[in-house]
Parts: sequence; C-alpha cells; structure tokens
Amino acid sequence: MSSIRRLRLLSANIQAGSSTRGYHDYVARSWSHVLPAGNKRNSLDTIARLAAEHDIVGLNESDPGSLRSGFTNQTHYIAERGGFPYWTHQPNRRVGGVASSANGLLSKLEPREVSDHALPGRVKGRGVLVARFGDGDDALTVAIAHLSLGAASRASQLAFIAELLQGRSNVVLMGDFNCTIEQPEMAALFARTRLQPPPRPLLTFPAWRPQRAIDHVLVGDGLRHGDARAVPAAFSDHLAVSIDIDVPEEALR
Repeated sequence: MSSIRRLRLLSANIQAGSSTRGYHDYVARSWSHVLPAGNKRNSLDTIARLAAEHDIVGLNESDPGSLRSGFTNQTHYIAERGGFPYWTHQPNRRVGGVASSANGLLSKLEPREVSDHALPGRVKGRGVLVARFGDGDDALTVAIAHLSLGAASRASQLAFIAELLQGRSNVVLMGDFNCTIEQPEMAALFARTRLQPPPRPLLTFPAWRPQRAIDHVLVGDGLRHGDARAVPAAFSDHLAVSIDIDVPEEALR
C-alpha cells in the first residue's frame, strides 16, 4: 500500500499588496494601484505569514517589480518572508508602464519542472504557470491561472488549460477564474480533464462582503482532499482559498 503525504495549498489574489475594504476604495484609493504608496509592505508581511502555514502557494496579481511596488518583486519578497526555498513567477500584464502583474508559485517542495504559458484571449496578458513535482504522468502537477473577465476569452483559456492537464489524475488547478463553477466554460473543463467540481461554492469576492465564488482550487480525482476554506489575504479585495490534499508519495518522486 502506497504511503500518503498531506500537503496544504493556498491560492491568493493579493491585489499587488493594495488595500480595498469597500467598493469606494476602488475610486478613493485608485492611486495605490499605480503608485508606490500605502502600506503595501505590511500587507505583504501579513500575506507571507498566511503563506508560511502552507506547502505550496499560488499567487495572482503579484507585482514582479514595477513602480507601484517600489520595484519589489512581491513573489520573491513573500517567499523569503514565508520561508519558501523555491519560488518562480510569470509576469503577464503591464499597465501604463508603471504597474505590472504576475502569477507566482511558492513551494517548500522542489519542483522537477516549471513551465509558463501565455493564454489565448481577446486581450493579451493572461497566463498559466505549471509546476510538476514528480516524474511521469502520475506526478503531482499544480497549475496557477488568472482568467479573463469575458466568457469567450475564458472559454478559450480553459480549453488551452484542459489540453495541458488532460489525463492527469494527481493535478491541481487554482487561481482567480473570474467566474463561478456553474458557467458553461467550467463544465467543458471538467468534461475534458480529471479535475472535479468542488463539493460546495466558496464565496471569495468581494472580500469585505463575499457574494461570488470566483476563486477556486480544483483537485483531480487521484487526490483526496478536505474541505476548502476562505481566509483573508491581508486587505486584498479577494479572499484566499486554503485546502489540504493527500498526495501519494510516488506522485512526488
């Protein structure tokens, strides 16, 4: 009988360390999204403490080092403060030359391989970051994505991701999907992969009064997992998603 290793995973849209505590902040504090002001460093420290409780972390909207972050690579900063020996990031979008956004991976396990892929869509600047933690088709594979707002673009992006993950049972796809599980493009993803819908929706947006389940950690049918829970990611406008999974040891070798 194969041995099992329990891992704790976190998916967090960190909003580049900005603080949003209500819809009014999108206007009143809009400067914080493009300028290196506000207490972003304190927010990143808070997120790092949350991340440190986990083994593998996926980040969305992590600034890779632009004006608004004070030229700090936020993924690297959180990795160092959270005690993660392995980290990587996938810069995706630049906003007016003063802000930039990336997907990030933090891990206490050494990945065997990491690849990043640009996602299709009407507007460029979305991507998926894929890490493999073992060898062969049964290896634990973790993908981190931030999908588009438009349904047509999301459908093409999820079709692309399905091609990458097709047939894999020890697989996790996490991130900000910008849609609920009930959308038709999500049904197509589940039909083409071994990823499973979560047992219940987890409301994550907006963080101050969660009404929409748009941030997900989807798990393949080869992995047992506990119930996911939503937790604050400092003062981001999204709640983070934390989940425990049981991984066969051979999937990590």
